Amino acid sequence: MAPVVQKLVQTPGIESQVCVTAQHRQMLDQVLNLFGIIPDIDLNLMRPDQSLPELTAAIFTHLDPVLKKLKPDWVLAQGDTTTVMGTALLAYYNRVRFGHVEAGLRTGDKWQPFPEEINRMVAGSVADLHFAPTEWSRQNLLKENIPARRIVVTGNPVIDALHYVVRLPPAPEALSLLQQIGLPVEEPLIPAAPWLVMVTAHRRENFGQPFESICAALRTLAETYGNDIRIVYPVHLNPNVQKPVYRLLKDVPNITLLPPLDYLPLMTLVKRARLMLTDSGGLQEEAPGLGVPVLVMREVTERPEGIEAGTARLVGTDMHRIVSETRRLLDDPTAHAAMARAVNPYGDGQAAGRIVQALLDYIN
Repeated sequence: MAPVVQKLVQTPGIESQVCVTAQHRQMLDQVLNLFGIIPDIDLNLMRPDQSLPELTAAIFTHLDPVLKKLKPDWVLAQGDTTTVMGTALLAYYNRVRFGHVEAGLRTGDKWQPFPEEINRMVAGSVADLHFAPTEWSRQNLLKENIPARRIVVTGNPVIDALHYVVRLPPAPEALSLLQQIGLPVEEPLIPAAPWLVMVTAHRRENFGQPFESICAALRTLAETYGNDIRIVYPVHLNPNVQKPVYRLLKDVPNITLLPPLDYLPLMTLVKRARLMLTDSGGLQEEAPGLGVPVLVMREVTERPEGIEAGTARLVGTDMHRIVSETRRLLDDPTAHAAMARAVNPYGDGQAAGRIVQALLDYIN
């Protein structure tokens, strides 16, 4: 959302304010700092071990007075978080136009991803403008009887943000980590062992046995390749992730477990990775933007464009499939090159400008 915020500030005739719920406090603050964004309103709703109903209630009770005071012409929110769902409903209750950025992503399964699939559908049901990142997401909205005039295909501003970040100097803490684990600080001209494999996994639907299987796959890969591989895994702070990951992987010498990384260090490492293993949504778009193949550790994805384009592959959470698909990319240069060179379908870095222009052009 940062590129949209920046574009709004730069556009004459628009007065914009940034309100954050701080649903993910640590992740939020470092991104705000990176893009030079100072929130006008910080609701600071994050609490330890907060349940989804508690968070939803807090968003309703704290954001509603803000909308009543500001009386905005538009409210914009991006993606599929509980914050987006609550914001969309509050805009509707207050008869304020709502623009949904990154609209139209669907898996067709209300439990995967949970609760994000339903959050998106709720936001989409009340949106006045849908900023769809791709033609596929536009088609999803049309199937739900959204009028075509209310849908604008913009690309995803996450690619705008990525373009901004790759022009910055690499993060010193990421370069230091590379040195510590015996990898070159400079980007190698040719891919060579030891390979860096980046991992992120945190989805609620993967809690329990799926996480056990993911960890077993990572351990198998680490033991199979030995000194030829370095696996780096920034571990989400949720105890349902932390406990199995550290129990099963903390003693593996070529696996490095880290606290969650800020955006710039994460992108510095992903850019140098041989491949990405993830159940994240955004990284399915960001890693291919850096020429890094993605294996998606989920049963379904709301971003099938990457699968169709060949930048990503669904591998689920079965240990044997994760291992075999990872080995294929590590051992077969042709298979790796086919994914690394595929065209990223998620945008050209100009989404924010299209979103702001659509607001200016809007006719009820």
